[in-house]
Amino acid sequence: MDDHGPHRGERSGAPADRPDGSAAGRDPARPARTGALTLSDYTGTTRGRLSRLNLVMFLPLLAAVGALLVATDAETWWQAAVLGLGVVAALVAFVRWAARDVSRVALPCLIVTAAVWAFGALVMGTDTAFYGISIVGPLTVPQLPRHRGRAALAVTAYVAAVGAARLLVTQEPLSDVLISYVIVPAGATAVLTGLMFPNQRFYGLVVELEEAREREAELAVIRERMRFASDLHDIQGHTLHVVKLKIALAQKLVHSDTGRVEQELREVHALVSDTITQTKELAYAQRRLNLSAELENAKNLFEAAGIRVRVDREAEVDAHAGELLGQVLRETTTNILRHAQAAQVRITLSESGITIVNDGAREAPPPELRGLATLRERVAGNGGELTVEQEDGRFLTAAAFPHGRSDTAR
Repeated sequence: MDDHGPHRGERSGAPADRPDGSAAGRDPARPARTGALTLSDYTGTTRGRLSRLNLVMFLPLLAAVGALLVATDAETWWQAAVLGLGVVAALVAFVRWAARDVSRVALPCLIVTAAVWAFGALVMGTDTAFYGISIVGPLTVPQLPRHRGRAALAVTAYVAAVGAARLLVTQEPLSDVLISYVIVPAGATAVLTGLMFPNQRFYGLVVELEEAREREAELAVIRERMRFASDLHDIQGHTLHVVKLKIALAQKLVHSDTGRVEQELREVHALVSDTITQTKELAYAQRRLNLSAELENAKNLFEAAGIRVRVDREAEVDAHAGELLGQVLRETTTNILRHAQAAQVRITLSESGITIVNDGAREAPPPELRGLATLRERVAGNGGELTVEQEDGRFLTAAAFPHGRSDTAR
């Protein structure tokens, strides 16, 4: 049967772009056919929103806590400068982490905050100097490409080791030093680092979801392009074949029946004009197949080709199924004219289905039915069934939408 090229997806109803660049009723959630958003556009937008959310929610809080600790623990201006340097390094690391670019400042910030913690614990005698490293460590370790577990243990061990070294420079009770300089700082660093690993996984899931969204958008565009190309093929291929038949008939009659030749040429002219109109309607997403019009057109074509045609209307066709049934009728009409030596065709319409039977089918196995196979997918996708059978020189094409399901056919 007729080869219809690429498989068509379900009719999405999305219009083609107008020549002026505007779109007729395009869903804004779908990418345009030209200049479609890329994966980096999608992920960049989502990450940008998450970055702003993190900065708005947490940056003021971290800055306020750091300023409070500096004001509480620093006794001189140079102590305030040292502790403030650790807070600033922590804030810089957080800002770059929110921008997904913490690796650029990871090492300097780690060195600064590690030095501030050592200075605070061993020189100043303040147990809150670990504030900076307890932020920078958890932000940077999960971003490492490998050995993240070892790096987390190393940061935690460093915090604990510096705290334990406090015992070498102070006469404070052992229990107080262990709690204030070892257990609390190391525990806080370990817990925060552990919590950042699920956070890193969350960002990975965001990327995966955006990739899925991008793939879905690309598939939607591909389906729409294939639908448009297939519908354009339906219009142009059907018309060109009919024009070919009519011109061949006119050539045979040019010397014997000029009146009939003039009539055929007028019909060719009208057919071409109608095809131009349908092509414009398709381009502007206004084209809708009318089953009654397709039925009349098929009848005229069969009669012009010398094929007897009988139409039985058992019931009015369901309006929702009419468009797909019109496509089945058009495809079948073209196939009969092109590939069969039919003498008669019978078309039966029911409330939710159509059956076309013709004789003159070749005795050989039927050719590949790519056009009807595509329609079978579309009909099945809308809750219907398309049947194609060949037996004893007869060829049957039937499409039906069961009651209660035809309302999905669009």
